[in-house]
Amino acid sequence: MVHNLPKEGRRRVVVERVMPQINGGRFPIKRTVGESVVVEADVFTDGHDHIQCQLQYRNENSAQWHTVLMKPLGNDRWQGSFPVRDLGRYLYTVAARIDHFLSWRHDLTRRIEPEDIDIALLVGAELIEAAARHASGEDAKKLQQAARILNDNDDRHTRMDVAMGEELAQLMARNADLLLATVYDHTLVVVVDPELARFGAWYETFPRSCSEQSDCHGTFADCEARLPYIAEMGFDVLYLPPIHPIGHTKRKGRNNTLIAYESDTGSPWAIGSKEGGHLSVHPELGTLGEFRSLVTRARDHGLEIALDIAFQCSPDHPYVTEHPAWFRHRPDGSVQYAENPPKKYEDIYPFDFETADWQGLWVELEDVFRFWIEQGVRIFRVDNPHTKSFYFWEWLIANIKRDHPETIFLAEAFTRPKVLHYLAKLGFSQSYNYFPWRNTKHELTEYLVQLAHGPEREYLRPNLWPNTPDILTEYLQFGGRPAFMIRLALAATLGASYGIYGPAFELFENTPRKPGSEEYLNSEKYQIRNWELNRHDSLKDYVARINRIRKENPALQHNRTLQFQSVDNDSLICYSKTTEDLTNIVLVVVNLDPHHTQSGWVDIPLDTFGLEAGRSYQVHDLLSNARFIWNGPRNYVELQPHVVPAHIFRLRRRVRSEQDFDYYL
Repeated sequence: MVHNLPKEGRRRVVVERVMPQINGGRFPIKRTVGESVVVEADVFTDGHDHIQCQLQYRNENSAQWHTVLMKPLGNDRWQGSFPVRDLGRYLYTVAARIDHFLSWRHDLTRRIEPEDIDIALLVGAELIEAAARHASGEDAKKLQQAARILNDNDDRHTRMDVAMGEELAQLMARNADLLLATVYDHTLVVVVDPELARFGAWYETFPRSCSEQSDCHGTFADCEARLPYIAEMGFDVLYLPPIHPIGHTKRKGRNNTLIAYESDTGSPWAIGSKEGGHLSVHPELGTLGEFRSLVTRARDHGLEIALDIAFQCSPDHPYVTEHPAWFRHRPDGSVQYAENPPKKYEDIYPFDFETADWQGLWVELEDVFRFWIEQGVRIFRVDNPHTKSFYFWEWLIANIKRDHPETIFLAEAFTRPKVLHYLAKLGFSQSYNYFPWRNTKHELTEYLVQLAHGPEREYLRPNLWPNTPDILTEYLQFGGRPAFMIRLALAATLGASYGIYGPAFELFENTPRKPGSEEYLNSEKYQIRNWELNRHDSLKDYVARINRIRKENPALQHNRTLQFQSVDNDSLICYSKTTEDLTNIVLVVVNLDPHHTQSGWVDIPLDTFGLEAGRSYQVHDLLSNARFIWNGPRNYVELQPHVVPAHIFRLRRRVRSEQDFDYYL
């Protein structure tokens, strides 16, 4: 008879429901350098023995595991945490064992009869001697000495003092026999990105529109000249649409017309011409050397260049003739262009990810990223990743981040929720999302609570954009200048990462191509625009002030503490962010109505903010620099959208100094 006994049947501890993990450990969670990973698990055993539960972790490039003792939360749930200090990947898991020593000590404290105590102390000595046999150095000596004391029948008080001492407990924990420990059946992974993957302000602009001369094609040098303007507004990332040669065949004219004139510049997303493809720059923008100069000069201004990677080709792209197998062909032999019937995009050829030469295609596209990394680019905004193979992205991002863990990938995926989430799981560092179309208090609250506190918080980092070259929402079209101020305040304070498409944003460009459309009239996607940057009504100073507030207040640099507060007017939204130690408390109130003054009473959770009932506190409006003294949990606010439609308050507690006077901290 075959009994099929397990390899080790003496293990008695169960470890399950280890969190965080994504899809049963199929995908890694995400953190940035300096953050912590808080891990919880259900851990229990049969009977009443005590358990020792350990969180084990290591950098993927190190063979040494580090151990943190986990603490019980109640109901057999345990918790521990570890810091991630380096870019790359960390591994973690949970191990647990029966702690016979702790079980013995627990029972020892309950014994009454002297004879029971003496026998129990001898049992304890055996446990200590066993630990000493596989300990080493000073630990082994101390354990052997403790065992001798417990075996000494003459002095029960000394024996008890040693048995219940903290030093012995630490020695036993450190030298525990892990032979019968249960290790969770998955080793989980956390990807550690640079801080800019969590917190940063993005500014998108078209280099070809950076010239100060009317109707003149801008260059990288012109873009360099605009760096101080962008840096002064406090941005961290300058994002450029595709900078490659633009095709001529089926080129789109102004306002996306099907017929282009000789002077029309075409769409930067129709990539490729006789001048080159994805590894080349548009000759009218300048040379590759001048692009590298732009990257260097941007860093001098505290800006990182983000480059748009769009994996599609114009009919003139060299790939079309050099690798025809990478494209689908119609029965008449022509290459299949992109279409979403009845719409036709004849200036775009999509790649065929089902091609028999898929391996060649994958390697070539990976080389595109590596080429631009060699030019100094570390941040990539990826165009429409949801129209390419999921497995390709998982392979590519893992490959690139293995060699360049500092890289950041932003997924431009305004698509179905499950697809958007899956791309984030596959490895994209940040994600576009549905923020542009969330306008009411209910919509914003529901959506941001989901992003900040739902399970997706472990893998999806939202980057909030009020506008893009493709998106001019109805709210912005009809709300005027106040609408742009409102959406900026929301994006920049609800999200640790946000971006704007400028100068269209700070100059509140809001005319659609036609009623009901989200396309801009005279869209920069199809023509060069000249912007009057120094217009008296520009929002650039407002943008700069908000970005400065973000950098001066650590509470705004995370999403994890976002909480919405009650206000008795649905046209007002109120929310807060804090640091964990409550040294930085930011309360934001925004008027969502761009046309009318709105007022209401805000409820302040005094206990949550560490404020004493009955003591006043100061609210410092960081936008206007006004200061107010508030009392109690309920306070009045009023916001005029045509002046400033938001309060960004920093709350300061009143404290008593050693010199016996009050001040606000």
